[in-house]
Amino acid sequence: MLHLEHATAEDALALFELQVAAFSPLLEKFQDYDTNPANETIDRVYARIHHSAGCFLKIIADGQLVGAICIRWKNNVHFRISPLFLDPEVQGKGFARQAMLLAEARYPQAKTWELSSLFEETKTCQLYEKMGYVETGIRKPLNDRATLIHYQKIMV
Repeated sequence: MLHLEHATAEDALALFELQVAAFSPLLEKFQDYDTNPANETIDRVYARIHHSAGCFLKIIADGQLVGAICIRWKNNVHFRISPLFLDPEVQGKGFARQAMLLAEARYPQAKTWELSSLFEETKTCQLYEKMGYVETGIRKPLNDRATLIHYQKIMV
């Protein structure tokens, strides 16, 4: 059973460690040192937890912290997911999809959802596309190894 819970300051260290574990393989592979969440400080986690126009939600599976999803909103109708991460040991089990569906269900007033991914991470991009996210056409090269691709899902 998977569910989402609001993160608190007491969760910051565990979330930070999980974030670093989740994104470190991508940092090593793509060397996107300026943008990769594995290279952030714990202060960024605290900022996500306390952001006034967003929430940082823990992903809990069978009573265990397995990841997190950060949601930001603008005018309470335009939502953005950034970041979403899972413990490397549970990746590939459908938890990201479930967490995104739960997040979307929390905000039925949403008109749009946006997120970004590395173009080179084809499995992640395929997941987002299967969930109804469409490439916006905006791509930003991060370096000679990685390109950030932007997606949007329009809710009906």
